[in-house]
Amino acid sequence: MAKQKPNILLILVDDLRYDEFGAGGHPYMKTPHIDRIAHEGMLFERAFHTTPICSPNRASILTGQYASRHGIIDNVARDAASHRIPNYHLALQKLGYETAHIGKWHMGNDGMPRPGYDFWVAFDGHGQLNNPRLNLHGKYKQHTGYITDIMNAMAVDFVKRKHDKPWSLWFAHKAVHPDAEQAADGTIKMDGYKCAPRHQHLYQGCVFPPTPNMQSPAQFLKHKPAWTEAVQLRKLPQSRAIMSPLHSCEQEEIRLRARMMAAVDEGVGMLLDALRETGQLDNTIILFLGDNGFFFGEHGIGPDRRFGYEEGIRSPLTIRYPKKIRAGSRHPALVILQDIAPTLIELAGGKPGKQIQGRSLVPLFGEAKPKNWRNSVLVEYWAENAYPWLVSMTYRCVRTKRYKYIKWINRARNGELDELYDLERDPYEINNLAHKPAHRATRERLQRELRKLAAQALGL
Repeated sequence: MAKQKPNILLILVDDLRYDEFGAGGHPYMKTPHIDRIAHEGMLFERAFHTTPICSPNRASILTGQYASRHGIIDNVARDAASHRIPNYHLALQKLGYETAHIGKWHMGNDGMPRPGYDFWVAFDGHGQLNNPRLNLHGKYKQHTGYITDIMNAMAVDFVKRKHDKPWSLWFAHKAVHPDAEQAADGTIKMDGYKCAPRHQHLYQGCVFPPTPNMQSPAQFLKHKPAWTEAVQLRKLPQSRAIMSPLHSCEQEEIRLRARMMAAVDEGVGMLLDALRETGQLDNTIILFLGDNGFFFGEHGIGPDRRFGYEEGIRSPLTIRYPKKIRAGSRHPALVILQDIAPTLIELAGGKPGKQIQGRSLVPLFGEAKPKNWRNSVLVEYWAENAYPWLVSMTYRCVRTKRYKYIKWINRARNGELDELYDLERDPYEINNLAHKPAHRATRERLQRELRKLAAQALGL
């Protein structure tokens, strides 16, 4: 009898911080169903986005490649490019899988079907939280209701239906991204966070505790001079007009995000029930992750997600698959979201192609430290002209288990704006050591590592 291939359910939440669910450490948010994935599977303690904004990182997850390799480096409408990316679902189709996409695509602004999927539901751009217009297999249809509830029902229906093949579902929520309209140049006009009406009274009075790095510009500019120009440009009228509906440092906005997650968690519970009822639960690989981080005012940043500090680049990542993963496992290895594509291809019985730059996580499932696992992670970001305060903020970053070095590209000479942090002694990244004589050797070692990783990302 042929070995039964596992189904794959990947649940992606937009803009979700690594600590923005119960098992991830949120101080008051209740996510019992998402937490179950972690409690019955493995939680990766140090998972990273290598380009922490929507389009590039989604493309990196799907391709297993760095943005500098797959070419989707920002949120500008790259519709044609998104039809050509080597999506891992193409490999799964060749391995005999039925593949499905439900939710946010956002590599290109239109919601039309992309190659690699047998079942397709999406929406244009960021979509709308209420009464969304969805594209079903190439045709648009107006829907009534809250988008998370609508898509939860669609995902459950897909899971419950009869399948003649193993299946893979990429289920990408709009939550917890606010309502927004996006122009072709990538500019977004925000319209705020909106939860389902039944959740509007959740978490009344709850407080997300402030951290030492929630500083005023006057405080953090002493250690982060690269931000001097950006801080001034954010004061311009056109900058304030783009982001005025959002104030991510405010407690009520953090609570609104938590309320939006309540509907996401309900959907995860519905999916777990559907898998159990249909006898598919333990033969389904379930992944829960985000597409980039988010700042709640740390380092004076917010609302944003693009920058190389921990709140921006760390991802929630937990995987349940009892055939390979012991319940309640946690792993401290440095992993990147490009590792997902080769992991799923391997578990589906295939061999990852040479174009994939991530590494399969399967050796980590046994908890033993695998040989030659990475000791550093590259993060890269390209300035976006659509936003006045970002025009000179291109950077590359290397993150090791202990240190982080941020290189600001095409800025000051001799690296006088660069940043170096000892994460063991300074986990909030406050004290910039880049120009301390005692840390010169560490800085130079990380500079060499950064050059090596950047070349590897380009395939050189």
